[in-house]
Amino acid sequence: MQDQNTAETGTVDFEGGDGAYALDKGATEAILAAVYAQDKVALVGLLDPLHSADIADLLEQVSSAERSELLTLWGTEIDGEVLSELDENLRGDLIEGMSVEVMAEAFKDLESDDVVDLIEDLEEPEKVRVLDALDDAERVVVEQALQYPDETAGRLMQRELVMAPGHWSVGEMIDFLRAATDLPDRFYDAVIVDPKLQPIGKVGLSSLLASPRDTMLANIMDENFQIIPATQTQEDVAYAFNQYHMVSAPVVDGMGRLVGVITIDDAMDVLDEEAEEDLKLLAGVGDESLTDTVLDTTRQRFPWLAVNLLTSIMASVVIAQFSSVIEAIVALAVLMPIVASMGGNAGTQTLTVAVRALATKDLTSANAMRVIRREVIVGFLNGVVFAVIIGIVGLIWFGSPMLGVVLGLAMIANLLVAGMAGILVPITLTKLNIDPALASGAFVTTVTDVIGFFAFLGLAAVMLL
Repeated sequence: MQDQNTAETGTVDFEGGDGAYALDKGATEAILAAVYAQDKVALVGLLDPLHSADIADLLEQVSSAERSELLTLWGTEIDGEVLSELDENLRGDLIEGMSVEVMAEAFKDLESDDVVDLIEDLEEPEKVRVLDALDDAERVVVEQALQYPDETAGRLMQRELVMAPGHWSVGEMIDFLRAATDLPDRFYDAVIVDPKLQPIGKVGLSSLLASPRDTMLANIMDENFQIIPATQTQEDVAYAFNQYHMVSAPVVDGMGRLVGVITIDDAMDVLDEEAEEDLKLLAGVGDESLTDTVLDTTRQRFPWLAVNLLTSIMASVVIAQFSSVIEAIVALAVLMPIVASMGGNAGTQTLTVAVRALATKDLTSANAMRVIRREVIVGFLNGVVFAVIIGIVGLIWFGSPMLGVVLGLAMIANLLVAGMAGILVPITLTKLNIDPALASGAFVTTVTDVIGFFAFLGLAAVMLL
């Protein structure tokens, strides 16, 4: 399987715009035509030049029947890299239908971290089938990795690595690499270890190739490097890679011994997953994907819609307390959604920035008060500006200066509260060890709706009646 495509193949669109790097329609049609004709030679010929990520996209976009026929025809030619690129829900379904022979062929060239990633979320029967398809040595490595807690460096690392003692020369290191038959597919550094197998430095391939053969590795190794404990959370691992611009890092066990290495591609996958997870949680769709069934999608969305129903009922209860005011001034019924909607949008803006800042550790206890103060001031200033605008609208629309004043004051109050809630709610949830992306949206929406309606209708009851 080639690592990249060329524009001449005609299978991938490299033009700008929305279709950049997407599998073009002609390639998809040609692949499906080969499937319908049961022409395995043509199918393999069309798939072979494609990157595994493009094939994964194709499998996710076609229907389940077409996908099943394609995989059946492809048979033992299936590339394990394709499975690692697939959506995890779809991946589990595919593995469930694969024979042990096909799995063994697909997984044989994968690094240990990719195999762990493939099977860690599978149901136990499928997990056992995958382990049975591995050779004995690889199975031991994968089972050891699975003993580490979920979403930790031990699960993320690969066991295949390059290490050497510091007393070796550059020439000895190069000769060793040339003679080795089990090197990782991709590596960036040689980890230098002491007699206890504890990392004491690392030598980049660029330094290795640029140094004379008689240079000692101890003289060119980088001693200022990050060591990752095997039990460290994958979020912290990804943060360390991003923060310190690392391309690889050694992983150690509880006794400080080298047990694996994490590379930049795995760390970036985690960053992408965490960002995607936060985005989905903020939208209340959980771990949903386009390959989920209608029933699964309905089930995942239902709880958050139920939460929204409860918050709407709370807002309605507030409105009910001012029913006589609304009956007396019908214009209030027309205008009150404006205040609540503006507050909800302002709160969501602040909330989104706050949740992301907490995830990237840009928002900490050291700068929390400054950020809170900033958001309160921003909320107040936006409230004043929009209060003037909506006050004029209210005056022109209904011809009542006091109605415009009430509308403006309510706008100031709600945007001020929205700014405070948008920053304080996620900070508080983080202090309580609750994922702020999971529950912040419901709290902030409730606050802005309740405060918006209460402020507008309460001020109207005092100032207009």
